[in-house]
Amino acid sequence: MSVLKITDQNFTQEILKSEQVVLVDFYADWCGPCQRMSPIIDEIEQEVDNIKVGKINVDENNDLAIKYGISTIPTIVIFKKGEIKKTFVGVIDKSEIINTVKKIIE
Repeated sequence: MSVLKITDQNFTQEILKSEQVVLVDFYADWCGPCQRMSPIIDEIEQEVDNIKVGKINVDENNDLAIKYGISTIPTIVIFKKGEIKKTFVGVIDKSEIINTVKKIIE
């Protein structure tokens, strides 16, 4: 699989209706910390089984950012069955994210 580009149009189907745990990276292209997190998000998608990973550009999908109260980027939100299970704000260690995802999957 690869990291999904999530938009206002596919958010409900890809995130809220997903049977898998979904890790979503809210980011912007101009954001330095987001650029540091981007390869980490890509690595997590490759290394962790049974999850879906997506990225939402907050400049292109502002309604979603507002709906989920995203005021700082990068923000990583982990959903399970459409519900938010964990939110990380800022640059986060990959192992912390992976450990959290694995606990949520269980």
